[in-house]
Amino acid sequence: MMLFALKLLLAHFMGDFVFQPRHWVEDKLQKKGRSKYLYFHIGVHLLVLLLLLQFQHLGAIMVIVATHYLIDLGKLYLTNPKNYRWLFVVDQVLHLLVLCGVLYWVYPFQIDFSQVFDEKTLLVITFLVFVTYVCGIIMRMLLAPYIDEVAKSDEPSEGGSLKNAGTYIGMLERLFVFGFILIQQWAAIGLLIAAKSVFRFGDLNKGKNRKLTEYVLIGTLLSFGLAILSGICYLYLSDQL
Repeated sequence: MMLFALKLLLAHFMGDFVFQPRHWVEDKLQKKGRSKYLYFHIGVHLLVLLLLLQFQHLGAIMVIVATHYLIDLGKLYLTNPKNYRWLFVVDQVLHLLVLCGVLYWVYPFQIDFSQVFDEKTLLVITFLVFVTYVCGIIMRMLLAPYIDEVAKSDEPSEGGSLKNAGTYIGMLERLFVFGFILIQQWAAIGLLIAAKSVFRFGDLNKGKNRKLTEYVLIGTLLSFGLAILSGICYLYLSDQL
């Protein structure tokens, strides 16, 4: 079953990403169902599935190809500049659900949902939520006394900053630190700190703003400290289960 599932997933990745040039996508968005590249795209999927499955499970292949065409066609007619990102997610989820359905059809399997709610799984989920969202709110509360002062003394920067970039950077760095601790790669945390320092050094040095530098340093140390503490707590609690 695992081999069959991997072949289906690989065929999807190859057809939807590797063998679909950008100009195919642009032409499909412009011409919708009249685009020849829509049918080239479906043909690529068919060919990859036939090769990977060695011309076996032809019924499953036809189901995958037909549903892929219908899902893609629906996405093309619904896509606009405002919804194309979440429609991409919906499109991929639908394709993966079809693959799961085909997998169940060929190799019936059972899902033990009780494992989703066991202690270890809930512990991981709890700490992931804490490291990403809760820590961000804690940091904002702790740094609140300095935000106005830094904003007043901060010099205008060229180009500004991406919306919510700092929030996402903080989430990602804490996830990396948490993951490194779980796999016992403490040295990688040092490399992550060094990498962030290199990227931030140019902006801080150019601005020559001591208050901003101190604010960024406090925020960085808080972020890494909370992530490290979370990782240590998780390892301790997981050992007790």
